[in-house]
Amino acid sequence: MSKSRKPAVCQAGSASALPPAGPQTADHTDSPGWVLRLSAWLAVLAVILLFVMIVAAALPAIQISGPGSPLDWVWQPGQGRYGILPMCVGSLALAALALLLGWPLAVGLSCWLLTEENFKFLPLVRFISGLVRFMTTVPTVVYGFAAVFLLTPFARATLGGTGMCLAAAALMLVLLVLPTMTLILMAGLRPRLERLCPWGLALGFSRFDLMRFFVLPRSGRNLASAAVLGFGRAVGDTLIPLMLAGNATQVPGGLSESMRSLTAHMALVTANEVGGAAYNSLFVAGLVLLAVNTAASLALRRLVRREAPAGSSAKQAATA
Repeated sequence: MSKSRKPAVCQAGSASALPPAGPQTADHTDSPGWVLRLSAWLAVLAVILLFVMIVAAALPAIQISGPGSPLDWVWQPGQGRYGILPMCVGSLALAALALLLGWPLAVGLSCWLLTEENFKFLPLVRFISGLVRFMTTVPTVVYGFAAVFLLTPFARATLGGTGMCLAAAALMLVLLVLPTMTLILMAGLRPRLERLCPWGLALGFSRFDLMRFFVLPRSGRNLASAAVLGFGRAVGDTLIPLMLAGNATQVPGGLSESMRSLTAHMALVTANEVGGAAYNSLFVAGLVLLAVNTAASLALRRLVRREAPAGSSAKQAATA
């Protein structure tokens, strides 16, 4: 009799342990969704308000025509010239040069860290991976302070001048954006490589062959997103251009010439001006920075949408 009662007790216990079905479970799963949707709408509203505020503050300065316009090539506040175009060109040149040097290094470094198969180099791979993650936590002012004493004397001896130039700032920006782009690329390339490794290694491919012939050609979205985020961080950095670029309000004609970025310009003018035409021109500079980052983000989204149909068709063919 006792043996026949045990299954009944187990069934009753298992039935009582089940969670109640019905509206309670639905409410529990829906509540995080409302929080996420509310957070998303608040973020969108904050960005829209930021755009509206900057545009409203920049419009009076944009409407000024003549020598006092911010859309001019001369910055001489003592003579009533408040042009920010040299700083716009300097920021774009600095960010483009840093991206041109840093993006290939990030691609190569991420591929090497993911495909290294020699067990002798595995400790080195782990060390470099940890170093890349550590570099993302180093404050920007530390990079700039170290470069003032280590990089600028080398630039002065090699390129001439004071050493505070476009090349010095670009080289330090490479160190700043390289860890970010490398980690983004590793996060995007690793899942693709791991999915291909079982059959690829069985067919005789090495991890490097899989990365070169199969993963990289189909990872345009990850490559572009790393480039866009690296460009955005290079354009938006303030301290490295402020400490290393020389802060000359001119269009740089070469790597050895001084220049001033928009972010450094905004920091310098804000420290010395409160109100007035020079201060109002900073809203135009902020609008330019916001427009550049927005254009880069929209270009990335368009690229992602173009790749989405190709990816979906490939998945359908694979499942068929």
